[in-house]
Amino acid sequence: MRSSTLYRGTLLFVAGAFAGLTLLVATTPSFAIDLQITKAVQWIDLPPFALLMRLVSWPGFNPQVMIIAGLIILVIYGWGLRWEAVMALIAAVFTTAVNLLVKNLIQRPRPLPDQVTVVAALTSYSFPSGHVMFYVGFFGFLGFLAYRLLQPSLRRNLLLALFGGLVLLIGLSRIYLGEHWASDVLGSYLLGSLLLVAIIQAYWWGKPRFFVDHLPGSGHGMIR
Repeated sequence: MRSSTLYRGTLLFVAGAFAGLTLLVATTPSFAIDLQITKAVQWIDLPPFALLMRLVSWPGFNPQVMIIAGLIILVIYGWGLRWEAVMALIAAVFTTAVNLLVKNLIQRPRPLPDQVTVVAALTSYSFPSGHVMFYVGFFGFLGFLAYRLLQPSLRRNLLLALFGGLVLLIGLSRIYLGEHWASDVLGSYLLGSLLLVAIIQAYWWGKPRFFVDHLPGSGHGMIR
């Protein structure tokens, strides 16, 4: 009972934080702290770090994001995990659609080259970050699947580290590349987390209704 109350309270807090931040972003053109955070992050002048930041963001751009997500979904389906593949597809499409909807409602401009160093000028709106929301929703769901379906092993640990690392680093990457403000990133983590919870809840709801664990020797749906 206590854990359920804490869970619901946390969701309400995250939803309220996102609503409050969105209201601020919609009514205030810019925040001084955003500029300070970007300058502090971009002060890091290390070639390996710059390369890492570029590599982390690269999978989130078109066309590679569609290719990578499509291949991953096909692999999941090829393993016989049909509902998992369907939900992974829904996670990719749902997070992207919600992101575009909010972007077009808020219409916040991106950072300008005369404010910070901008690696690539993008034409879409800034709030919230599509990269961050996609990584939280899609790669976060893949991490959930890896944790649930794989037996404790080095393979599972590596996958969790990969997906978790992408989710954690993508926000820093978007700020470092000058393509989003820190408040864009924060809003994306908040909204992306709410969408990830909804996706996982939909997964649990649909699994016994549409599909059953059917892998031979899988042991309660786990892949050895």
